Formats: sequence, structure tokens, C-alpha cells
Amino acid sequence: MFSDIGPLEVVTLVILAIVIFGPDKLPKLIQDTTGFIRKIRSFADSAKQDIREELGPEFKDFEFQDLHPKTFVRKQLLGDNEDPLGFKDLKDGLDFTSALNDEPSRPAPAATPAVGLAKTGGSGAPLATGERPPFDPDAT
Repeated sequence: MFSDIGPLEVVTLVILAIVIFGPDKLPKLIQDTTGFIRKIRSFADSAKQDIREELGPEFKDFEFQDLHPKTFVRKQLLGDNEDPLGFKDLKDGLDFTSALNDEPSRPAPAATPAVGLAKTGGSGAPLATGERPPFDPDAT
């Protein structure tokens, strides 16, 4: 929360607080502020606990961080597996450097069906070694 505040800014805020509130009222103000923050935290913790109790035993592993959109999507798409959608096989089968250098692509692993589709021409016939795939200017 305060990771973007530098030491010079903290010193400036402390000096401003001493000037505005005075050295005699500043300790009381700090004590009141920390007490207020503790009350807010305890209120939030008790609200989280009440929600967990109301959800029941099915949601005993429920974490509120899971409701963050990035975390939610990552968990729903990827689950507990490292790569359940097979993106790793697809990524390993693609060779961008040979395509950029106009070199023939390296042979793809047999377990990757998407790469086999990319090697065929429009008629479905496999391309000969070194043959460039047909280019359609209207499609690009």
C-alpha cells in the first residue's frame, strides 16, 4: 500500500504532522488513528468469518483473494494442473525463428495435432520439403 512512498516523503509528512498538530497533540492523534485502524481490521476479519460460517462446510477452503478477477480466471481455466488446455504442446511445436528467417521448419512432434494442420496446404496435401505454403493476399 505504501510501497511507492520514499523516505524523503515520509520525513516530509512527519514534519508536516508536527507543524499542523503540534508535538503535544501528535501522540494522542497517532494513538487514535492506530485504534481506528485496529477496529476496522477486526470488523473486516469478523465479517469474513461470518461469511465463511454462513457458506457452510462446502466452502471451508474459500479464500477472498480467489474473488479477484485475475485469480478467479486463472483458477477456473488452469485449475490445479500445470497445463490442462495443452498450450505447452502447441507452444513447443511452433518454431517462430525458422518462419522469420524463411528457413524450413523443424519437424514437429507427432503428438501435436495443430502443427500437423499448419503443414498442409489448402487442398489438404502435405507440403514438400522446402516448399512454401500458398499465400493468399486477400486473407491477410
